[in-house]
Amino acid sequence: MSQPMKATHANTPVSVAAGTRVLCAVLLGALCSLPSVQAADLLGIYDLAVNSDPTLRESEQVLYATRESKPQARALLLPNFSLSGDVNYNNVKTDSASGTNMFSAGNRNDTYQTSGVGANLSQSVYNRASWMRLSQADNTIGQAEAQYNAARIDLMVRTVQAYFNVLRANDAVRVQEALVKADERQLEQSRQRFEVGLVAITDVNESQAAYDRSRANLISAKNDLDNQWEALRRIIGPVSEPLARLGDKLPLAPPEPNDIEAWAETAMKRNFNIIAAQQAVESARKGIEIERSGYYPSVDLQAGYDLSRSGAQFGSDTDSGYVGLNLTVPIYQGGAVASRTRQAGYNFRAAQDRFDQQRRAVINQVNNAFRGILSSISDVKARQAAIVSARSALESTQAGLEVGTRTQVDVLNAQRNLFQAEFEYLSARYDYIINGTLLHQATSTLTRKVLAMGNAWLNEQDLVEPPAY
Repeated sequence: MSQPMKATHANTPVSVAAGTRVLCAVLLGALCSLPSVQAADLLGIYDLAVNSDPTLRESEQVLYATRESKPQARALLLPNFSLSGDVNYNNVKTDSASGTNMFSAGNRNDTYQTSGVGANLSQSVYNRASWMRLSQADNTIGQAEAQYNAARIDLMVRTVQAYFNVLRANDAVRVQEALVKADERQLEQSRQRFEVGLVAITDVNESQAAYDRSRANLISAKNDLDNQWEALRRIIGPVSEPLARLGDKLPLAPPEPNDIEAWAETAMKRNFNIIAAQQAVESARKGIEIERSGYYPSVDLQAGYDLSRSGAQFGSDTDSGYVGLNLTVPIYQGGAVASRTRQAGYNFRAAQDRFDQQRRAVINQVNNAFRGILSSISDVKARQAAIVSARSALESTQAGLEVGTRTQVDVLNAQRNLFQAEFEYLSARYDYIINGTLLHQATSTLTRKVLAMGNAWLNEQDLVEPPAY
C-alpha cells in the first residue's frame, strides 16, 4: 500500500474475470451477489484493532509512565519543604545515695511530657547530576514517543497482513474446493470410461488418488484459514462480521517517486524506530555525564525552625531557627564513580551500535519493499498470463486424452496446474498491497488515509464468512 495506491495514478486495471472463469464455473457457476450482511472492511478492522490490541495499549502505558520521568527529574531542582513533630511521654526514676553531697535530691520519680515541632526547607543550589537528569528526561521521553508512534504504524501493518492473510487463506480454500469438484468429475468420467472398456483401471486409480489428495489438501487449507482468523482475532479480539474481499480490479503502479534512493532518504529522516534509537544514543551520552558528576561538589541551601517544649521539673523550652549553605565535596568513594562512568560509556557505545543496526534494518526494509512492489506488479501480470496458458494446456491435454495421445495423469496434472495458477495470481495481488504497506512503514508515512486507499479496492458484496464457532 505505497504511493501507487492512489486512485488518481495512471495505471492499467487488471481484471481477474478471465483468470477466474474456471474457478467460478466449477465452484459457483457464476459470481453472485451475497445477501446484504453487516461486513467489516479494512478500516473497520483497523478501528477495532486500535481499541483492542493489547500490544498498542502496552506501548501507550509505557509512554505515559516514561513521561513521569521529567517531573521527577525537575523535583530534584525544586525546594523541598517538610514539617515534623513529636510528642513523648517520659517517666524518669532516679535513685541516689543519701547525703553524698549537698545537692543530692535523694530518690526522685518524675513524670512529664515533651513535644516538638520543626519546619525544614532545602533547596539545591548546584548539583550537576540533577541538571543532567532533567536534560536526559527529554531524550527518554522522546524515545518513548517515537516508539509509541512506531507501535501505531506497526499495528497498521499487522492488521493489513492479518486481514489479507485471511483473504489469501480463503482463496486457497475456494481454489481447493474447486479442484476437489474437478477431480471428482474426472474420477466419475474415468469410471464411466472404464466400465465401457475405453480406459484401463490405472486411469481410475490415478483419478482416485488425485481426488483423495485434493480432499486432504482441502482439509489443510480450511485449517489454515481458521488459523488466520485466529491471528486476526489476536489483534482485534472476537469478531463475527464477515470480511470484504479484494475486488476484481486492482490498480497497479510503481511507487511514486519511482526512486529507491528518495524513499531511503525519507526513511532515514522520518522512521520512528530510527528516531527512537537516536534519542536513546543521546540519553546514553548524558548518562555518562550524570555518572561523571559524582566527582563534582554540590551545594544546598537549608533553613529550618524548631520549637521544643518540656514539662519536666528542671526542663527548658527552646525556640531555634537556622539558615545556611551545605557544601559537599566528594574526595574518595571507593572507585564507584569511575566504575559507573565506565559502565555508562559502554552503554553509550552499545546504544550507538543499536542505532546503526536500526538504520541498516530500515534501509533493508525500504529496499525489499520497494523491489517487492515492482516485483509484485510484474508477478501479477505474469500470473494472469500463466492462467491463460494453463487453461490452454488443460484444453489441449483433454483433447489429447480423447485421441489417445495423452494420459489421465497428464490431464490431472494440467488441471492441478490451472488451479495453482489461479491461486498464485490471487496471492500475488495481496503481496503487492502488503509490500506497499511495508514501504510506508519504513518511511513512517503509513496513516489511516493510506489504509483508506487500499480499503477502496475491497468489494463489500463479496464476503469471507468467519468460522461458525
